[in-house]
Amino acid sequence: IGAAFWQTISGEHGLDGSGVYNGTSDLQLERMNVYFNEASGNKYVPRAVLVDLEPGTMDAVRAGPFGQLFRPDNFVFGQSGAGNNWAKGHYTEGAELVDQVLDVVRREAEGCDCLQGFQITHSLGGGTGAGMGTLLI
Repeated sequence: IGAAFWQTISGEHGLDGSGVYNGTSDLQLERMNVYFNEASGNKYVPRAVLVDLEPGTMDAVRAGPFGQLFRPDNFVFGQSGAGNNWAKGHYTEGAELVDQVLDVVRREAEGCDCLQGFQITHSLGGGTGAGMGTLLI
């Protein structure tokens, strides 16, 4: 869900898979700072934290067409997964990872000039999306 979201937002703002602006309209640049930070070399980096309880999904995102867009240290993942089990995502596997996730979220928030809110994209079922998602919320 998250990878598709960022691919869509990047396209709407005229960014390619490496974060370089290739758009055709000044409107695309106007609100770029809502979702992206400008990095060196006129590249834009999503202000995002990607989380899963197993590494496979993160590997798929990194290997995808927009995988190089994200900061490598904003990928937070466990090793065992929750096996679509809400309780494991909320009470055991997710609870072990939640402090690391909050540290990355805190770092991103501290880098903002005027933080106005968070947008959370997560599944409603399973261990990570529902279990760990409700733990974070």
